[in-house]
Amino acid sequence: AQYTRDELHAAVTEAHRHGLAITAHAHGTSAITDAVAVGMDGLEHATFMTTDGVDEIPGELLATLGRGEPVLSLTFGIAPVSGAGPPPGVLARMPALIANARRMYHAGARIIVGSDAGLGPAKPPDAVRYALPQLQQIGMSPAEALHACTARAASALGLGDRKGRIAPRYDADMLVVNGNPLTDPAAIHRIRAVYLRGTALPDGSS
Repeated sequence: AQYTRDELHAAVTEAHRHGLAITAHAHGTSAITDAVAVGMDGLEHATFMTTDGVDEIPGELLATLGRGEPVLSLTFGIAPVSGAGPPPGVLARMPALIANARRMYHAGARIIVGSDAGLGPAKPPDAVRYALPQLQQIGMSPAEALHACTARAASALGLGDRKGRIAPRYDADMLVVNGNPLTDPAAIHRIRAVYLRGTALPDGSS
């Protein structure tokens, strides 16, 4: 943890005074505990990682997270790139990380996806689409996994009134795929078109 609880409290107070949400980048248990205690609106990662493993989530903290605040932006989505992937230390921790994420989900935590896109070859700009199978590993249905990456994420970012849904007066940001990702998870990778605010983007194949 790099900030004291008093410093975190000051940051939260100042952000909220200006009507802004504030998110903490937190891996370790003490950092997560302090961020939750001072009223952070969101947590990035929330892995409970230690120098040599992964902590179990303390029961009282798990109960607090299960009430849906703060929003948990868990780092999912790894593209299958030959010769690239998570560092060995992360791979070794992956079963415990998934187990903790599953516990938070089943406790009722509000989970969205933070992809770390751009971090390396296995984290391309569209890494979020690779998060869907991981979200299902922690217990989400295909529909809820899509919701976590769209409407729930938009709401957490303060954009829920115009993004994350296909509905009148929304921005018409759409990913068009070949197939139904609710019954065929691979369909999310068969991309036909991408629309940004109703305008089709170039496919980049030329």
